[in-house]
Amino acid sequence: MVQEGRMAGRAILMAGPPSTGKTAIAMGMAQSLGSDVPFTMIAASEVFSLSMSKTEALTQALRRSIGVRIKEETEIIEGEVVEIQIDRSLTGATKTGKLTIKTTDMETVYDLGNKMVDALSKEKVLAGDVISIDKASGRITKLGRSVARSKDYDAMGADTKFVQCPEGELQQRKEVTHTVSLHEIDVINSRTQGFLALFAGDTGEIKPELRDQINTKVAEWREEGKATVVPGVLFIDEVHMLDIECFSFLNRALENELAPIVIMASNRGMAKIRGTKYKSPHGLPADLLDRVLIVTTKPYEPEDIEQIIKIRCDEEDVKLSPEALQVLTSMAASTTLRYALHLISCANLIARRRKADVVDKDDLRRCYMYFMDEKRSVQWLKEQQGNLMFEEAEDDNAMQM
Repeated sequence: MVQEGRMAGRAILMAGPPSTGKTAIAMGMAQSLGSDVPFTMIAASEVFSLSMSKTEALTQALRRSIGVRIKEETEIIEGEVVEIQIDRSLTGATKTGKLTIKTTDMETVYDLGNKMVDALSKEKVLAGDVISIDKASGRITKLGRSVARSKDYDAMGADTKFVQCPEGELQQRKEVTHTVSLHEIDVINSRTQGFLALFAGDTGEIKPELRDQINTKVAEWREEGKATVVPGVLFIDEVHMLDIECFSFLNRALENELAPIVIMASNRGMAKIRGTKYKSPHGLPADLLDRVLIVTTKPYEPEDIEQIIKIRCDEEDVKLSPEALQVLTSMAASTTLRYALHLISCANLIARRRKADVVDKDDLRRCYMYFMDEKRSVQWLKEQQGNLMFEEAEDDNAMQM
């Protein structure tokens, strides 16, 4: 539904305990949508740490998640290079030349200027190469080597690509599609250095008037058929960290004509809404909860945990014995999945010290003794009974009150 653009301006809340795969679902969604659909991932606390207002940070995140697919026609010259002649002046300052290029149907000679000679030298174009030249920008793209010239040389690199000689006319009109986000258009139009501002890092605040002009222009392009709007996905992790002003802004932003799909994740139950004295489910106001579709996540089953551990072992190039896999699965069920995954690399180091290639259950038990999980850490604090610093001062204050 997201890829077809049929679900813009909706909000989804993924609610569930920690380590139930909320962020993993978002990452999987980003991979499956592909590079053409914008996907922005932020943590709610980022909104407060930036050197701009909270609403501006959220606006930029929302506009990063909306893509504009712009179509334009460009003229290209595509063919096989027959011959390149380069003439240099006595001083070497000016270079001219001739480029003979052909397709299966025709052959033409083009005069070359200084800029084109440099571009051909930079791309290391030789006779027998199949190239494409953009007439508007003069950009040369090397498509490969002609199949007809494949027997001319004995020594060829492994990356040498052989292509057929193009057919038809040399000059062709080609439709090129570029996908840019609304935020990128905002930055380009708000800075004097144009698109170079995208690489400057801090973009600062952008005036609302400029955004209105860009929205109007994008609407015109849509009517003329020059562009299509691609609603993407904005994923806000730990959404309960936002305050009441941010929630009211999101409420209004979701009603906007240009709005992406907003997916939020929270691991809170009944929690206080930040900036108020009131408690609400998941730490979100009731009016925003009414607007969202709530998806619950539940803890993994032992079979799922075992599969995740196997995938993680493959990624880290670690071999587990069947007994060790069973022990690690039970550890993950009794503690947390994250804790169990952290033990894999540690157990691998212990196994290597005893010159073993496979991690055994004894290696895991040794790691379990060395590194505490959350429950054992709490138990250890209770056993200390005030031996740690600053505990006694807090107890005295509580007694005085």
